Amino acid sequence: MAKLSQEDLLAQFEEMTLIELSEFVKAFEEKFDVTAAAAVAVAAPGAPGAGAVAEVEEKDEFDVILTAAGDKKIQVIKVVRELTSLGLKEAKDLVDGTPKPVLEKANKEAADKAAEALKAAGASVEVK
Repeated sequence: MAKLSQEDLLAQFEEMTLIELSEFVKAFEEKFDVTAAAAVAVAAPGAPGAGAVAEVEEKDEFDVILTAAGDKKIQVIKVVRELTSLGLKEAKDLVDGTPKPVLEKANKEAADKAAEALKAAGASVEVK
């Protein structure tokens, strides 16, 4: 088998759905006994007398989490499919398995639009 270049691999990942990519990451972690968890940065304590003023960063990435499908499950599935690249079965599984994230790391405007669309379809939604 020919060795794939980094660009070829990225092109393959680009064509995958989020669920397929998630399954790949799990299989990769199991095969090579590694974890793909994000590194956690630890803040160093300030120098004595430096003051306790902490900068508060404005959040620019939001997760839209479907908490309940409501009475109009079919409408909610349709909206989930419009918001994501999921197929019918994957969207149905996401709606059935609530609470689940529909969008992750979206900007404020996209998160608000997605939340409004889901609420209009009868779903309960949280934006974190």
